[in-house]
Amino acid sequence: MKRIAVFCGSSVPRDGSVAAAARRLGSWVAQSGYELVYGGSNLGLMGEVSGAALEAGGRVVGVIPTLFGEAVIGSQPGVEVVRVGSMAERKVRIMAMADVFVALPGGIGTLDEVSEVMVANQLGQMSKPLYLLNMGGFFEPFLEQLRVMREAGFVREGAEAALRVVADVEACVAGIGEEE
Repeated sequence: MKRIAVFCGSSVPRDGSVAAAARRLGSWVAQSGYELVYGGSNLGLMGEVSGAALEAGGRVVGVIPTLFGEAVIGSQPGVEVVRVGSMAERKVRIMAMADVFVALPGGIGTLDEVSEVMVANQLGQMSKPLYLLNMGGFFEPFLEQLRVMREAGFVREGAEAALRVVADVEACVAGIGEEE
């Protein structure tokens, strides 16, 4: 079974369309026969994407550091919980488990995960697609910064080969379908 890792925050976004997109994505992952791998929390977007996958009958694996208590995962019965020692270990485990990555709009942690996947792809440690769900242009400042770094000589041409920028969940799932 192919595993799709979704990077997203444990916060509730101000824009309700982002939460709706997380639910659509989680449902699609499950209905398409994929396994969802995510950060393990039941809060915010993590709860939305994992809850929707579970409701659709999917297999869900949450990778969560031991520093988080049971209250963070307690309301998601059915999630296979993998405990790790740190946030850094969580990234390593998720990257090893997943075949495809999707990043929803999020915060610093999401940006950290996106960067980690990009670096691993750039260094040839893996070759796995990373979809940025650029809803409403959310990732445009990040993409602009990548352009600035490339023009300054800090990012090699081709370093973003695995990066797929999509405007919505529908484009994301269509792209994932084409990867097969």
